[in-house]
Amino acid sequence: MAPLTGDLPGPSRVMNTLSLALRFARRDLRGGVKGLRIVLACLALGVAAITAVGTLRAGVEAGIAADGARILGGEVEIASQQGPLPQEAIDWVTTQRARLSRVTTMRAMAVAPDGERTLVELKAVDDAYPLFGELVLDPPGQLAPGEAAVERVVLDRLGLAPGAVIRIGEARLTLRGTIATEPDKVARPAIFGPRVMIGMADLATTGLLQPGSLVSFEYRLALPEGADRRAFAEALRAAFPQNGWRIRTADAAAPSVNRFVDRAAFFLTLASLTALLVGGIGVATGVRAWLDQRARTIATLRCLGASARVIFVTYLMQVLALAVLGIAIGLVAGFGLTTVAATVLADSLPVPPRLGFYPAVLGLASLYGLLTALAFALWPLGRAMEIPGAALFRDTLQPAGVRPRLTLVAGTVAAGLALAVLIIGTAENRAFAAYFVGGAVATLVVFRLGAVALMAAARRFRTVRRPSLRLGLANLHRPGAPTPLILVSLGIGLTTLAAVALIEGNLRRQIGDQLPAAAPNFYFIDIQSDQVAAFDRVAAAQPSVSEVQHVPSMRARIVALNGVPVEQVQTTPETAWALRGDRGLTYAARPPEGTRIVRGAWWPADYSGPPLVSFDQTLARGWGVGIGDTITVNVLGRDIPLRIANLRDIEWRGLGLNFVLVASPGLLSAAPHTHIATVRSGTAEEGAVLRAISEAFPNVSGIRVRDALEQVAELLGKIGTALTATASLTLAAGALVLAGAVAAGQRRRVRDAVVLKVVGATRAQIRRAFLVEFGLLGATAGVIAAGIGTAAAWGVVRFVMGADWVFLPWTLAVTVLACTALTLAFGYVGTALALRVRPAPLLRNE
Repeated sequence: MAPLTGDLPGPSRVMNTLSLALRFARRDLRGGVKGLRIVLACLALGVAAITAVGTLRAGVEAGIAADGARILGGEVEIASQQGPLPQEAIDWVTTQRARLSRVTTMRAMAVAPDGERTLVELKAVDDAYPLFGELVLDPPGQLAPGEAAVERVVLDRLGLAPGAVIRIGEARLTLRGTIATEPDKVARPAIFGPRVMIGMADLATTGLLQPGSLVSFEYRLALPEGADRRAFAEALRAAFPQNGWRIRTADAAAPSVNRFVDRAAFFLTLASLTALLVGGIGVATGVRAWLDQRARTIATLRCLGASARVIFVTYLMQVLALAVLGIAIGLVAGFGLTTVAATVLADSLPVPPRLGFYPAVLGLASLYGLLTALAFALWPLGRAMEIPGAALFRDTLQPAGVRPRLTLVAGTVAAGLALAVLIIGTAENRAFAAYFVGGAVATLVVFRLGAVALMAAARRFRTVRRPSLRLGLANLHRPGAPTPLILVSLGIGLTTLAAVALIEGNLRRQIGDQLPAAAPNFYFIDIQSDQVAAFDRVAAAQPSVSEVQHVPSMRARIVALNGVPVEQVQTTPETAWALRGDRGLTYAARPPEGTRIVRGAWWPADYSGPPLVSFDQTLARGWGVGIGDTITVNVLGRDIPLRIANLRDIEWRGLGLNFVLVASPGLLSAAPHTHIATVRSGTAEEGAVLRAISEAFPNVSGIRVRDALEQVAELLGKIGTALTATASLTLAAGALVLAGAVAAGQRRRVRDAVVLKVVGATRAQIRRAFLVEFGLLGATAGVIAAGIGTAAAWGVVRFVMGADWVFLPWTLAVTVLACTALTLAFGYVGTALALRVRPAPLLRNE
């Protein structure tokens, strides 16, 4: 009989193949997609996660871009931490017909009439504030001279109500009410304490503006209509070079927020891609099971003369059609998840996201889904293409040992490589993304090898005497056993969860257990040079104080490395932060206590030559500088070159007085500056110590370390919850694949149960046999996941975060137990359904 494609010329044969395949595919799909539901679910889950993360990220970025002027407080902002702008700069701005608003921020102590006090972020504004947006107070009204508006938490901490009087520095101010809406809060968040807002005229009465105090002077500008923001900023920089100011436009209103959003979205996207990767295994499983169900149909077509090409194209069309449907479902579900997430996270997001149609996000998610479907579906499709018709009738009982053609193997590899290139090419941190891809492949290989080892171990116990145990072990290595599939699908999700749990547990331990014991109780800032001796006396006079340390402190902006402006310097991503904004700078004749010099040597105590600097070795490595190189800093508007004399290994976890830049005395000691002090005291007496020092020195602000650590712990908790929730998607995908594997093997399980019951096995024996099989699968997957997750978490904690690693066995025990329980649950459901089937109908049909 002639083949269905006939002996036609090349182009005609292709068209005939496509026509026949399309006709067969359309007719086959009329019967529904029951066999491919797992494919739909797996693709939809992964695509939905990627779509939700990408859309939320794009919405937040769009919100920041659209409201840039409101967020920044102006179309252009000039910020200086080294003193107010000179009058000639203000005159230059006004000659450009720009409207100006002044804002001054600093830390201070708010003191209640009963002596209770708390650290606050003080913000003084002028009459023009805000240039954009609206300041809303509760009760409504304007901020009058002698009044202060505060965040609600200030009232709660001090036990006050509107109308009460608080003291800030030497000024006594009436509480006007609370701040309901602060338009520029995203660009200038209150980090170390809640916000207190006062008028600019009241700032002078506080007595807090001292030489060298940690103060930020900000000037927000509203430009004339039609003026170019970036051109204005460049003209300002050219008019006042070497000023040490930070000039930014509304286009970059909140760079730190953008960086945080980008990094958070990057890690969440990787977690979503892991879920999609696990879903890809489900695609392979679903396609394989679906082809098994179509075995008789495929065999019939082959016997009637259908070519292998027709078979392949027919079922490839169906898989692609189902993949497109699954991707579409994922896109719709992802957009719905974005809406829900935007509502739930409304208080945590920096700005309300502008949810809308973002074609790039949807296109990227669709491409991820399509490449995943191809990478995991081509192999089982190619395998079915190579099996002859007669073999397909017995393939479900004795799988044929065939492999796809080299062209399809190449296609599978190409789809996988394209997926890897897409992940790395679209990542913010490409190096980390490359490690992720390599780690994912290595994890797949490890779990596959684990399956081989488990199957080999099961073969060694063929002679075990207990029937249920022997049968359960045999199920692990029999032909067509789902052992590799279940280990891989469950293992990746559990590895992700184990790694996230270990990382979060280590960070919580560092903050909750180790740091408070090693850290001082307080930091005190803005101590004037003529107050240092008196400060030491007052602090030492407190009975519980055991240690007082202080160092000089000033603010400096790094402007050049070896003469190259920092804007042109290539740095590693993890060290770029130190080139943004002002840095703390101190000087010392001798190495500070605990200094660990790794390269170079400290200068002599009586050194009086050109300025030298001791620098952090990690930053030096990231910036490509070393001994003898020059770091130029701007201090009080003057550029000062500092030659690197030595590199230090800085121990940040102790929360002591550590500085990235420690300069030699001489030139810097003559500049106006303040001092920072640390005080160690008994925990129970912290309130008395803070009260005594702040009463004696109203201009000095005390930062309670425990409060700062609690804020960090709270932030880590939110991040950990988000990562765990996203990582749970991976486990959900693994559970889908496990369900698919159980469903795919259900016909075999039913047949086995019937045969065993016919030969005399009891229900209890059959049930125990299947539970042995699934229990060993779950335990093995959990153990391997625990090992790989531990290695991954160790690498992140040690080399990415630079923290000490602590092994947390209980976390891993929970992982192993959870995996075993999940696998047993699915196995028990499948076994229970199999045991319900009556033997007679099945035997008659056979």
